[in-house]
Amino acid sequence: MAIRLRIKEIATAKGWTQTKLQRAADVHPSTMQGIYHDPYRDVAHSTLVKIAKVLGVEVAELTEEVPDEKDEHDQS
Repeated sequence: MAIRLRIKEIATAKGWTQTKLQRAADVHPSTMQGIYHDPYRDVAHSTLVKIAKVLGVEVAELTEEVPDEKDEHDQS
C-alpha cells in the first residue's frame, strides 16, 4: 500500500489556494508546491499538523492508503 496526500483536494474544496494555505500554515513554498504536484511525497508529520490545523481537519484526513503499482501487478 502507498500513502497518498489529499491536501490539494481538501484545500480546494474548502476554498484555499496553494499560496494562501502555504502562508497560513507557515510552510515553505517549495514544500507546498511539492505536496501539490506529488501526492505521494514524504512529508514531515509536523508539516501535516500545521496544514490540518489551518484546514480544520484531523491529520488522518489528509492521507489515504491506496494500492501501489506492485500490489496491483501481484493481484493479476
